Amino acid sequence: MTEHALWQSDAVAIADRIGALFACIRSAEAELGALLVEIEQRGVLELFGYRSVPRLLEHLADVPKSSAERMVKRARAVNPGLSLDGTPIPALAAATGVVARSGQLSNPMIDVIAGVLQDIPLEHREGAEQHLLTFAADAGHRQVAALGARILAHLDPDGAEPDDTEPATPTRELSLRRKRTGIWEISGRLDDETGARASVLLDSLAQRRPAGEGPDLRSPQERYGDAFSDALDLALNTPDLPMQAGDRTHVMVAVSLEDLKTGIGTALLGDTGTISAAEARLHACDCMIIPAVLGTHSEPLDVGRLRRLVPRAIRHALYLRDRGCAFPGCHRPPRHCQGHHIRHWADGGPTELGNLVLMCAHHHRLLHRSGWEVRIAADGLPEFLPPVFLDKRRKPRRNNLHQPLPFAA
Repeated sequence: MTEHALWQSDAVAIADRIGALFACIRSAEAELGALLVEIEQRGVLELFGYRSVPRLLEHLADVPKSSAERMVKRARAVNPGLSLDGTPIPALAAATGVVARSGQLSNPMIDVIAGVLQDIPLEHREGAEQHLLTFAADAGHRQVAALGARILAHLDPDGAEPDDTEPATPTRELSLRRKRTGIWEISGRLDDETGARASVLLDSLAQRRPAGEGPDLRSPQERYGDAFSDALDLALNTPDLPMQAGDRTHVMVAVSLEDLKTGIGTALLGDTGTISAAEARLHACDCMIIPAVLGTHSEPLDVGRLRRLVPRAIRHALYLRDRGCAFPGCHRPPRHCQGHHIRHWADGGPTELGNLVLMCAHHHRLLHRSGWEVRIAADGLPEFLPPVFLDKRRKPRRNNLHQPLPFAA
């Protein structure tokens, strides 16, 4: 057995064990929830002398009151109860409770389903719950939440009215400097209105990654750093940026063709920085390329004309087809995305719609560095094959979070 096959075998075994343990934990939590509802029905004051079940759990299980309250709220949603006069109270999500006791549903999934059902009229609730549970078998809680939002939008197409805000007078300072280590430091002061806009922008870009990719171990500072990088990508991709020396704003990356093809070696970033050739290869999926021929002493012998790898017409077609990052569970819109060559252009892959997929920066990197694969299915839409340790069958997955065109079939 090769080293790679052995690693894959170990990864599958570890993932199977983790899945089995989580199933046990979730099944136990569901049983615990049923006990909590039973305690409420029989009277927590009479049984234990506490005024509420969350207060009991604070001492019995050594959990914060807020966590105990969430546990009790979740238990009430999926287990039937009794009113003060003994009248039965049906569970909000009874079918969800049945599935939860088998260990198949995470707490975020249960909360999402219960939250959606709470806003759905009683006559539509049972059918909506079955629809959500069916979808939950192959999707994460974020995707189920998106489906729930569509169900609610269908039942209440008008939605909530938008809010308007008045901007304040701006006062801003910012400094940016590069240290010898290659790390850049940023500091500044922003007025309240600009700071609020920056916070909203970074918050939207710094959300934790979908649970289907495993736990997001980034600190808040690291997530904000990644979000700032994404915000720069958005700004640099806008056609409204002012010109510099008669050319559109850009960062030049110099790398040999051989290093670009193999991904081994380094590339020059701007005037003084460096990045790996693998990182340059990733950026070359969707960038402005200026071919240059260098002599043996690195003197420029010939510089070609600017060539766009993903032309505007093809990019527009990608926007219309994928509607955002095509990776399963990703909510990033088209303006946050890059065009990824399924067969890399350095390997002879053509720049055409059938060889391109729209991806955000994070999932673009994930695809280059992990066991995920992407292909265009028979219906012309992209689908992703997960690594073996996530799914032995490697069942194709798609993204359902982006709204299709209103006139699409």
